[in-house]
Amino acid sequence: MRFEFATSARIIFGAGTLQELGPLAKKFGQKAFLVTGQGGANPDRMIDLLKAQGVECVQFPVSGEPTVDLVRQGIEQARSHGCELVIGFGGGSVVDTGKAISALLTNVGDLFDYLEVIGKGQSLTKEAAPFIAIPTTAGTGAEVTRNAVLASPQHHVKVSLRSPLMLPKIALVDPELTHTLPPEVTASTGMDAMTQLIEPYVSIRANPLTDGFCRKGIQKAAGSLRRAYREGSDRSAREAMAAASLLGGLALANAGLGAAHGFASPIGGMFDAPHGAVCARLLAPVMHVNVQALQERDDQNPVLDRYREIAVLLTGDTAASVETGIAWVEELCEDLKIPRLGSYGITGEDLPVLVENGKQASSMQANPIRLTGEELAEILEMAL
Repeated sequence: MRFEFATSARIIFGAGTLQELGPLAKKFGQKAFLVTGQGGANPDRMIDLLKAQGVECVQFPVSGEPTVDLVRQGIEQARSHGCELVIGFGGGSVVDTGKAISALLTNVGDLFDYLEVIGKGQSLTKEAAPFIAIPTTAGTGAEVTRNAVLASPQHHVKVSLRSPLMLPKIALVDPELTHTLPPEVTASTGMDAMTQLIEPYVSIRANPLTDGFCRKGIQKAAGSLRRAYREGSDRSAREAMAAASLLGGLALANAGLGAAHGFASPIGGMFDAPHGAVCARLLAPVMHVNVQALQERDDQNPVLDRYREIAVLLTGDTAASVETGIAWVEELCEDLKIPRLGSYGITGEDLPVLVENGKQASSMQANPIRLTGEELAEILEMAL
């Protein structure tokens, strides 16, 4: 057995912890580059907290998922204003944008020098500028991951900038920031968290540390996602989902993911489809095809037992079967009104390209069994 574990230097979790931001940020400098989203939690209170500690803010709003060009603009602006630290206040896209900007503030060269797949894939050599991640959604766990997912429209794909040197200095997780999320965002981000707990648990890189995070996180998400969706002000449900998201981030960063995320990358690059909703629709088909392939080609693989454990964790029924667990996920998607992939314009004609691009995705390499092209196509067909 060999594994490693890396995460943010400091994790602060709890309702109202945003109030602690000012003194925390002040330790890293007097001028912050503030990356924010649109339509989410209001950053005004955070800005006031920073100003009270003498920390000046340069705002950089992000709309939609981050692109290579957007990050380049952010790097240029942060440098021109002499910013000493970066703060990401928003969903996973905002946090990933902030991580990428902080990494290139200290490392020379162009972004494409370091990007996977479409770039040179060089390693960062210097620690990123101090970065504080403050998630306002409960789904991506980006506050504790070592990569930033960026879209390259000209290549029709999403790829990662990845290095332990870009882990946030502080992950500040305040569940109160998620209370105003609309139901559809709660659903898609929550299902992203669920996927990021199930896939690392069956990953070929699963390890004893991440296993514990996954078990607890699956239980929390299974018991709270419907409640958070139906009643956004349910404090205990929101707190449980924020914790599940954090645990999923800790797990995926150190154990990898699987076929659902392997497909989410090329789908997100080719179509205007929300990442979390795509993962949600792919999760049950991936579970089904993985189990089918394992039973046919490797029926003694201990991952089959893990799928049974997942079913028990999801349903709370100690006698639950693998099939029961898969059906539970399918029913959850229906309850949360998750759109099918066909609603984003994906058709059967797109499947060959998506299969080929999915095979190259880094997340696909951690899937518990190598799937054939026919099996990968079956997953997509089930999700259309």
